[in-house]
Amino acid sequence: MNLKSIIGVTMKSLNELSSEILGIELNENQLSCFVRYSEILIEWNQKFNLTAIKDIKSIMIKHFLDSLSCLNVISNNGFLNIIDIGTGAGFPGIPIKIALPNTKMTLVDSVGKKVQFCKHVIEELGLENTSVIHGRAEDLGRSPEHRESYDWAIARAVSNLSTLSEYLLPLVKIGGKMLAQKGESGPLESHQGEHAIKLLGGHIRQLHNVKLPGVVEERYLIVIDKIAATPPNYPRRVGVPSKKPIH
Repeated sequence: MNLKSIIGVTMKSLNELSSEILGIELNENQLSCFVRYSEILIEWNQKFNLTAIKDIKSIMIKHFLDSLSCLNVISNNGFLNIIDIGTGAGFPGIPIKIALPNTKMTLVDSVGKKVQFCKHVIEELGLENTSVIHGRAEDLGRSPEHRESYDWAIARAVSNLSTLSEYLLPLVKIGGKMLAQKGESGPLESHQGEHAIKLLGGHIRQLHNVKLPGVVEERYLIVIDKIAATPPNYPRRVGVPSKKPIH
């Protein structure tokens, strides 16, 4: 069986798992997008180190299904404006965009080759209302174009929750939400980050436990409501939130 056939069979499994575990049915066009996405990811990974996860089954579960798990808390209620900070090779933003085509998606990363990869994927898949920014969250959070402009600000595997809240909450409009994908440290980080989250205008709504097939580590979706404006002195300048998290 050649690689294309293996990818096709694996993506069929993705549909079965997303339906069984997440209650999400993917149509033929969406599955075709995931097939092409995985092909591009494998191809680019041979030249650039975009992700340590390189076999097709792990890509399906640890990248695609893990990203789609965000739809446990992001409801498909029509048009949403979402920003994905530290997207890397497009996770979780591009899978969410494939599953919710009406969404306006902005992907952000500070690494040029990852930005170029995401732009290539978007063009190849024909994803509309999807843009990629080469930049830092701290700069975007101070920009009038982006500050308090999004329904959702999301991130996967980026910093501890206190630092991540300083990256994301300034970008979320009042009434919007922040979503952090976290591993087993999620509950502890939520407890430790409560002060920072409150200071930045947020309130923890829920911790949603996610179980992925074959993945032993606990996974959590941490949802934070934006209930008040972020003070104007946040986010601090580039590098400060990671070096000196709010306690």
